[in-house]
Amino acid sequence: MKRSSGARLCAVTVAGALSLALITGCSDDGSKKDDAKGAAGSAASTPASSAPAAKGLAKAELEKLLLTQGEVKGYKVDSGDATLPKSKSVVKVDKAECAPLAYAMAALPPGETNAGASNTVAEDKAQSPSASKDALSSLEDAFDIATTFVGLSSYDGDGAQKAFRAVSDGIAACSGGFGITADGEKQKITKVTVGKASATADESTAFTAVADMDGEGTAKFNVEVARKGGVVATFYAINFSAMSKGGESKVPAPVIQAQVAKLK
Repeated sequence: MKRSSGARLCAVTVAGALSLALITGCSDDGSKKDDAKGAAGSAASTPASSAPAAKGLAKAELEKLLLTQGEVKGYKVDSGDATLPKSKSVVKVDKAECAPLAYAMAALPPGETNAGASNTVAEDKAQSPSASKDALSSLEDAFDIATTFVGLSSYDGDGAQKAFRAVSDGIAACSGGFGITADGEKQKITKVTVGKASATADESTAFTAVADMDGEGTAKFNVEVARKGGVVATFYAINFSAMSKGGESKVPAPVIQAQVAKLK
């Protein structure tokens, strides 16, 4: 079976039982546009019109809001994943309206901001009572781990609402799929469906992306996006074992709940 030479994101290639490769991507040109200003008026008009727009958090502040080791029982927290793209400029999406979905699958900000932070949260099998098994079972268990790529992004004014809306609109607009190109590697998302969100936040949504695995079947990936105030959190999960058996990679509810609870 084929294995992609690109170690990027946006889909995980299942090339046979326990033989997998991570593909990443997700971006468009990353061009920035200033948020539209509110209607002009005198300073004495209303409190709403005279109040300054809310200021977003800086990257360093977002990093402090990410989950840390010990905050989610049964999970290990890592500073990040080398396979994740570092910026939106790394890859291209063939449909602009689908870019926010691709960003969410890469722990990148789905909206227009440079303030983003990310890490990974994975199941800790060492804490499981059944951790002591024979060699084959241990090998299988090594792949039977839910790993969640968590991304936080912050926005000025109503930027967070716009970012969340872009994801929600993208789920509907991209139901027929979209293509991603990263460093010459191409990945096809064939279908996008709305999912059931589990986050308790100001706004939350979820979607399932079905990816074509170079003609070797398909794989399903679940993504959740939540907004709390001016911060948007994205959660993208992979579980190699589940996918090799035709299953899905589901975002663990404890991870979502713990992360959203830390947001201001």
